[in-house]
Amino acid sequence: MENNATGGIKTVGLAPNLASGFYGQDVISVNQFSRDNLTYIFGVADEMRAIVRRVGSTDLLKGHVLACVFYEPSTRTSSSFIAAMSRLGGTVIPINEVRYSSVTKGESLPDTIRTLESYADVIVLRHPEMGASEVAAEYARKPIINAGDGVGEHPTQALLDLYTIRSELGGIDGLHVAMVGDLRYGRTVHSLSRLLCRYDVRMTFVSPEILRLPLDVMNEVKGQGKAVNETYDVHEVISDADVLYVTRVQRERFADQAQYEEVKDFYVITPELMENAKEKMVIMHPLPRVGEISYAIDDDPRAAYFRQMEIGMYIRMALLAAVLGKA
Repeated sequence: MENNATGGIKTVGLAPNLASGFYGQDVISVNQFSRDNLTYIFGVADEMRAIVRRVGSTDLLKGHVLACVFYEPSTRTSSSFIAAMSRLGGTVIPINEVRYSSVTKGESLPDTIRTLESYADVIVLRHPEMGASEVAAEYARKPIINAGDGVGEHPTQALLDLYTIRSELGGIDGLHVAMVGDLRYGRTVHSLSRLLCRYDVRMTFVSPEILRLPLDVMNEVKGQGKAVNETYDVHEVISDADVLYVTRVQRERFADQAQYEEVKDFYVITPELMENAKEKMVIMHPLPRVGEISYAIDDDPRAAYFRQMEIGMYIRMALLAAVLGKA
């Protein structure tokens, strides 16, 4: 795994596993991960899934503390990190609403991070500003895990997305992945697009004009020699897609609410649309949804988004164990 933002290992425990390359590292961007790194972390996630299903928990991280710091709302990411640390035997300092912390008194991000690392071994951070996790990592002596930085990246979501594809379809190479919805502001799409470049895949980006994938992300993907297409019509891809990755249009990212109203219902995945899809494919969504996937789809065996949500805990268990030198 490529070095973190500070360029070195952050010491967080005794007798760590150095061989994996994850120990003491920040997790800021998917660009840190090689294909070998992904294979390794997916293997650890397989072990974590087996542990949870067999006995529920382990004492692997007993004595370790996670600080979970969220400047933006979260249900799945926050809960799954807390559950992951708890199932590994560790404890959690949960700060899910910073309005109840000293941030409301004007405390800076660096000072908040320096405070929490006095009590914790690893910090999970969500922040509305792009690049905030990298800033935090520059000041921290303990590892920082990016849980979403504005419209930038969401690396742990991309890891669990890729792990879901692998689990559902048996592999990743050779697949056609279609990403649908808010590609402009969707940090999950930005991270997943970059991570998919480690594999032999085709990607199609489906969005209205004002929500197209940012040019810098598109150029990164094309620069990796990937086959890429763009369209505004989901009907053009539904019959050939192995993965339909759907995202909500994010009201909170729009300065002009009239623009949001114009595009909020641009795509709705319905049973009628799915009649044209492959029998063996998956529908994914980082959640929450606000109407872009019909509830009538939930019972379709190809609807993987709730299984995807569960898988998030196993990936985060694997990351925490690896970063703390126990995997």
